[in-house]
Amino acid sequence: MAYDTTELSMIIAVDGPAASGKGTLATGLARHYQLPHLDTGLLYRAVGLAAAAAVDRPDFEAVAIAAAKSLTPDELTNISALTAAETGVLASKVAVIGEVRAALFAFQRNFATQAGGAVLDGRDIGTKICPEADVKLFIQADSKARMERRARQLEARGVAVNRYELFHQIEERDARDMANPHGGFYKADDAHLLDTTHLDIEAALRAAIAIVDKAMALKAGGQKPS
Repeated sequence: MAYDTTELSMIIAVDGPAASGKGTLATGLARHYQLPHLDTGLLYRAVGLAAAAAVDRPDFEAVAIAAAKSLTPDELTNISALTAAETGVLASKVAVIGEVRAALFAFQRNFATQAGGAVLDGRDIGTKICPEADVKLFIQADSKARMERRARQLEARGVAVNRYELFHQIEERDARDMANPHGGFYKADDAHLLDTTHLDIEAALRAAIAIVDKAMALKAGGQKPS
């Protein structure tokens, strides 16, 4: 029987690499538990997009920092541009800038700590943004599966996709994210690992809900989640 969390304040942190399914799962969890949801990757994508014209200039960092400091929610609405593959590359470039991360930290913390709780997904939610989250999930899938998912998303919007290039973009982005000294892109010690390589979205969401229900039931009972 599912544990009733509707009366509780609950922060759910969902981390994982690009196209692992974390955003879709976070959206499903937010809907299931009636919580607000923030895709924190959109923050970095918006900053990357705002700084795109300066990417090859020596003032790229300064432009990115200024964009992060002035970011507004209105800049998170152009989903088509924000979710483009090239914007993801830009996001990973601005995400290694310490002052950009600092500028976006308060935005994320304020969202996470609102009354009733929230669901946040990204790359450092359980390790940096919400280390006190009630439930942490780390979503993973192999690179080939992630490439195919992202390709289908883009093709559904009418975007032509070179799968070879997309695969290498994902691999290169993983390498940058893992090497990022500011991001903490690692599974938190108390995070629950969920591999979605061979799961469709319905099965993955059922698995995620089961993890959250069990963790919250144990927490309510004073037990430490395993």
